[in-house]
Amino acid sequence: MPIEILSPAGSFEGVRAAVKNGADAVYLGLGGFNARQGAKNLTPEELSAAVSYCHVRGAKVYVTLNTLVTDREMPAAAETARIISESGADAVLVQDIGVAMMVREVAPDLEMHASTQMTVHNVAGARAAAGLGFKRVVAAREMNREQLRRLCAASPIDVEVFLHGALCFCYSGQCYFSAVIGGRSGNRGMCAQPCRLAYGFGERGDEYPLSLKDLSLAVHLSELEQIGVKCLKIEGRMKRPEYSAIVTGIYSRAVKERREPTAEEIKTLERVFSRDGFTDGYYTGNVSKEMLGTRGEANANDTQKLFASARAEYMSERENPRVGVTFATQILAGKPAALAVSDSAGNRTAVYGEVPQSAQNRELLAAEVTTQLYKTGGTPYFAENAKAQVESGLSLPVSEINALRRRALDELTTLRARPPLRSGGEYTPPPQVRGKTELPRITVQAMKIEQISAKLLEIGPTRVYLPLSEIVKNLERTAEIAKSVPVAAVLPRICGDHQWKKLSESLDAAKDIGIRDAVIGNLGMIFPAAERGFRLRGDYGLNIFNSAGVAELAAADFVSATLSFELTFAQIRDIGKPISCEILAYGRLPLMITEQCVVKNKYGKCVCDNSITLVDRKNAAFPVMREFGHRNVILNSQKLFLADKSDDFAKLGLSAIRLMFTTENPREAEFVLNRYKNGGAYEPNAYTRGLYYRGFATVM
Repeated sequence: MPIEILSPAGSFEGVRAAVKNGADAVYLGLGGFNARQGAKNLTPEELSAAVSYCHVRGAKVYVTLNTLVTDREMPAAAETARIISESGADAVLVQDIGVAMMVREVAPDLEMHASTQMTVHNVAGARAAAGLGFKRVVAAREMNREQLRRLCAASPIDVEVFLHGALCFCYSGQCYFSAVIGGRSGNRGMCAQPCRLAYGFGERGDEYPLSLKDLSLAVHLSELEQIGVKCLKIEGRMKRPEYSAIVTGIYSRAVKERREPTAEEIKTLERVFSRDGFTDGYYTGNVSKEMLGTRGEANANDTQKLFASARAEYMSERENPRVGVTFATQILAGKPAALAVSDSAGNRTAVYGEVPQSAQNRELLAAEVTTQLYKTGGTPYFAENAKAQVESGLSLPVSEINALRRRALDELTTLRARPPLRSGGEYTPPPQVRGKTELPRITVQAMKIEQISAKLLEIGPTRVYLPLSEIVKNLERTAEIAKSVPVAAVLPRICGDHQWKKLSESLDAAKDIGIRDAVIGNLGMIFPAAERGFRLRGDYGLNIFNSAGVAELAAADFVSATLSFELTFAQIRDIGKPISCEILAYGRLPLMITEQCVVKNKYGKCVCDNSITLVDRKNAAFPVMREFGHRNVILNSQKLFLADKSDDFAKLGLSAIRLMFTTENPREAEFVLNRYKNGGAYEPNAYTRGLYYRGFATVM
């Protein structure tokens, strides 16, 4: 079976545009709980109509429920899941592990796909997603062909890969830039795309170091199928239906004809939309500044004629035959003419017509009957086979045979459009376990071990978090620190299968010196830590947003959870806390984690360990620092500061607050901890309260 082409549909018109141009499946949003709130999205009535339309024509429908959801929103999200299931949609895309728990309760028969927002990028991540009930995982767009080959070979669930469309600079699900800077959360479907803006290095400038060209894997179609990818996804629910029609048509024809798109088709793709052309750099492993691009005037040439032609085609009443059917008819003396039609999905219907008459001039032949049955034009069907049993000496008008064919196909359409019967359930919120009522303890996270001075240890943090790579580089010093205070190893949020050996050796080395706690910021890090007996502590990268998410971690034997820093204090207070919960309470919040090295793209060599900043049009300076695997993390320009809000912490039921040191020197780290713990005088020159008080734009 050819690889599935999955196309975007921001509206019912978009559904029609994609399906009439060969999409095997479409993905769309319903209401506010999806990652593209700027798209038109569908109403429940439109969703039901879209599912019927698609199923009649042999296409599937996947609905996006892929945003983070608060406790107070969960009942509405549960109702949305119920509507999706009852509509007959084929699957729902989910990011939030708490939402996944809810969907399993409310719509147990509805298939779940792990959204790319879950940042699954290795085999262990796919295994974890399978354990949560997912049947498919949308792989991170940063994976190269060898990583995808390994994933497809070992994943217990299907793998979907982005084929074409816009590329985020940050790993999906790990971008907090828009939320922290402007209150428009990418994890809530409202990204303001700060990556498309101009930045300078060290001073305000007019470069675009975070803006990538659009993706196109057009020349890799056969290889992707050979690798074992089950589905190729076209990005673009925010774009016009004409875009989906043209792009879908090009890729669908190429896949079904077992070829790559032609040079002319590639030019058409560029005319429809591109940013200085396309890139396949992540897939091929050619990660460089050549992947950068912007949407300029030259790219935005008038494509109205192209769009007008596409729209006229998909809005016409002309149907493309997509569904194969089998006809069987009997025309016997003294009995009504009978015609049965069936499809490969097991649908079958039979209709009956006039009783044939004795032939006066010329008898009806079986070949004449089958000829009429093959005439399915104007319908979504084509006859794969037609058999006719006709007794000799009988006559039946051709018009009657045609009428039987039309009625049979109409009844088949009714059967195909009918949603399946599915079981359902009520959403039961997890028990509201109250957290602690006293002031939370204070933990400290350092990017460099040098930030953990002897004096800082004397001030007395409850626990010290260090990157696993720092621990391994400084085993003796880490062991010394651990004599004063427990040390937890912070595992990388991104670690490809090709880096697994290094990760495994590092975990073993940390365990050998007595480290027993592992801080997990990605599903893929659960297994390597758990298999070695580490206590699991959830980090902010898991995007824990609700009581169900905390309960899911508790069920997976986590001992603590770091709640999302996109939550408000009121939302944090709502969350049940069956395990210890903490929040980030100080530091430069991580806005992006990138596969690209921003610094190397600029200077031609890696000087990530030096002090590098990106400066925006408002003169805000965002530090860029090196991460595991020579990735970058881009930090906020201002430090989160809440030392004067201790009375508010006591009301949240938290076990701990975390101070995160990134650009601070050891002395500054001491001042900060002393201020939070003992009420010192330290205060940053400029700081932010994050989203804890102001929150973000709502989804409803």
